[in-house]
Amino acid sequence: MRASKVIAPIVLICATAFAVETRLPFQTVFKGQAQFNRLVSLAKSNDWKSLSIGERTAVVGQALSGTRYKSYTLEIDNRIESPSVNFNGLDCWTFFETSLAFARMLNESEANWSPENFLHYIEVDRYRGGVCTGEYLSRLHYLEDWLYDNDKRGLVEDLTTRLGGQSVPHAAHEMTVAWRHYRYLAANKSLLGPLARMEADVSRRPLYQIPKNRVAKIEPKLQSGDIIGIVSHDGRLYSTSHVGLALRTPDGVLHFLHASAPHNYGKVVVDSRLSDYLRKYRSDSGILVARPLK
Repeated sequence: MRASKVIAPIVLICATAFAVETRLPFQTVFKGQAQFNRLVSLAKSNDWKSLSIGERTAVVGQALSGTRYKSYTLEIDNRIESPSVNFNGLDCWTFFETSLAFARMLNESEANWSPENFLHYIEVDRYRGGVCTGEYLSRLHYLEDWLYDNDKRGLVEDLTTRLGGQSVPHAAHEMTVAWRHYRYLAANKSLLGPLARMEADVSRRPLYQIPKNRVAKIEPKLQSGDIIGIVSHDGRLYSTSHVGLALRTPDGVLHFLHASAPHNYGKVVVDSRLSDYLRKYRSDSGILVARPLK
């Protein structure tokens, strides 16, 4: 299915194939109505709709600054997987996808700027092929898998190799190692086998990164709203470990806008220049870059 069709207005919480009796209650999948209403008000008063999709994503991200960091907000049931959001607490992944989904929703008429339609755009972004089947593994759990799927569907463009990305030895196995921390996995150990096979598929694809010592040189080519994935290494293998947005401030400096973990800021922040941010952490080896197209 082409992206232009995927993003057509839909107000269902999940795909139409997702049986009614297996949907989670709305109060479970949508939290933070006041924050959502605030963003809608800002979008109307500041004409965010007139901005490009990237600039729009960045201004939504900036408007979320100060939102507290909260982990595992997607682990909301023991069995049923459903598009969801918690505007009151965001981690690095839910921060960027919330910013992007809200920005995409603004393509529609103001009458469709609703929680239900926002969840549609979350579904388009978060699930393999843009469809939530109700199964846990229909969700794109790894950033490199998300990039592969969303680039293939024409929703974003993977700029990593064009900007000088290099292939690195790759492994995606965090979830099988730490499965006890994931509510769905802990409650359904039968998922571990299919999960391991999914991770093996992801690990077989090449992972490209722009080495962090080259990021300063390519910063002029980045734009506000570009999705910046952080790649880390453990001395042998590389994997994605963090994600945020690029934000170019009026002085021309490209900053890293992200949901920072509790041992740092513990909230969404406009951090330092991207290349300076990368120098802070020895394990961070480079970045991947995705540019929203629609």
